[in-house]
Amino acid sequence: MADVEVEIRVNGQPRRASVEPRRTLADFLREQCGLTGTHLGCEHGVCGACTVLVDGDAVRSCLVFAVQAEGAEVTTIEGIGAPDELSPVQAAFRDHHGLQCGFCTPGFVVSVTAFLRDHPNPTDDEIRDGLSGNLCRCTGYQGILAAVRAAAAGAQATTG
Repeated sequence: MADVEVEIRVNGQPRRASVEPRRTLADFLREQCGLTGTHLGCEHGVCGACTVLVDGDAVRSCLVFAVQAEGAEVTTIEGIGAPDELSPVQAAFRDHHGLQCGFCTPGFVVSVTAFLRDHPNPTDDEIRDGLSGNLCRCTGYQGILAAVRAAAAGAQATTG
């Protein structure tokens, strides 16, 4: 099959590329955009390590073809916060030991960012349910739960 031209806005920047129709969004982001913060774990949509935002919705980039993102706004972990100014979610993960090896962390941060936008004052059960699509093999999840609680509390303090 012939390559397909796509234009995808990635972290606020337009990206034009010629892609194979079968190239996943994850591979496009990593290989053609050089954004290696989007990690590939299971490549079956189970682990959540490859989670990115597509038009604001958290999606598994290993399950989406790059051609499906034509015209979309994609936000990767590199588009959340900055090295000198972490997002509230990133800061909460740092402050509450919500990471260990760090492999799953980008997917969690992106997922939590979308989750808290839609659930600004979540209960512990809502947090557990909201993050059930992300797997971590290192932390035991307690630091992650504490980080989500802290990020939610910080957002509540600034808005209300």
